[in-house]
Amino acid sequence: MKKVYVLSQNIFSPLGTTAKENFDALCKNVTGVKVHQDPQQSEVPFCAALFEDLFFKKQQAPFTRFENILAASIEDAVKLAGIDTKAADTALVLSSTKGNISLLEHQPVTEVLKQEIGLTASAQKLARHFGFQNKPVIVSHACISGTLAIITAKRLLDAGKFKTVVVAGADVISRFILSGFQSFHAVSDELCRPFDAQRKGINLGEGAATLVLSTEVPASAEPIMISGGGVSNDANHISGPSRTGEELFMAIDRALKEAGSPAAAIDFISAHGTATLYNDDMESRAINLAQLQEVPVNSLKGYYGHTLGAAGLLEAVISIESLGNNTIIPTKGYEEPGTVMPLNVCRELIRKPIRACLKTTSGFGGCNAAIIIEKIKDRQQ
Repeated sequence: MKKVYVLSQNIFSPLGTTAKENFDALCKNVTGVKVHQDPQQSEVPFCAALFEDLFFKKQQAPFTRFENILAASIEDAVKLAGIDTKAADTALVLSSTKGNISLLEHQPVTEVLKQEIGLTASAQKLARHFGFQNKPVIVSHACISGTLAIITAKRLLDAGKFKTVVVAGADVISRFILSGFQSFHAVSDELCRPFDAQRKGINLGEGAATLVLSTEVPASAEPIMISGGGVSNDANHISGPSRTGEELFMAIDRALKEAGSPAAAIDFISAHGTATLYNDDMESRAINLAQLQEVPVNSLKGYYGHTLGAAGLLEAVISIESLGNNTIIPTKGYEEPGTVMPLNVCRELIRKPIRACLKTTSGFGGCNAAIIIEKIKDRQQ
């Protein structure tokens, strides 16, 4: 199995256009979530992290709103990595849950539009724009899409199919998406409270994130690698998560075993933490089954909302920034313990030496994914 290193990363969100800008905003406790009153999106006020319209007035043709934020994120990450996207050993992996579905709300349904809303169309458009020679890989698997895209890229690199893979994910919020979550009575009308006793639902968010992964060792003194990944399914319910947490624990256990890391090596957990009653309880059970209940855990949903197909990628990028800066971000909105099993929820900014992170995600259909992100030091490369 090859070692898979992080060459560069980007987040393009309402909090900033680079990974550093986003991480700095989180360190200052800045959130992109606020109350919106937009009749085109919802008949009632809703809390979400959305882009200002000003950005999209400058969007590049022929890209859509969704494709524009992806292109901006990929462009920055590729530039930082200094890679040649036209190289035969470089590939693109794209993750999203909804893609261009919002176009159906504003345009007549034609055969051309039916083609354009497909993720294949977006992936091909972006691949042509950046000059990728290989056919792009698309990952669309509910809310684990971003994390699963990282695992997919790792497996392609492990298998020797490519030397470098650009992994990008994005979603934008539309009336269709918002109304779907509202129909589940899962949307909070205030800032969400992951793992808190008073939690009452999610905030949605939009954004894009990109990781450039490679089997080539980066020049940094302490390179960061994706060392393990695991995937599982609850087989429980189309929208409700497992009541035992055993299946997410399976994904965590597989990720730890692939990384060759004991649970004791994990310094913090970047959880899914949607602030819904059942998800947070399920995660607390899984984390306890993994014997990680004493490890600091955070959720970033209070800063970004739930960014759907970008969530796993975006939160992995912040985890990478955390490792590089020896800083753990607190869980915004959390005040009082409220999960069925105890967790060490991070309440304040923690600055201390950290070397390994567990990132978890779960989604509709009972899907779960986990990855291990490690900072390498005094280790054979």
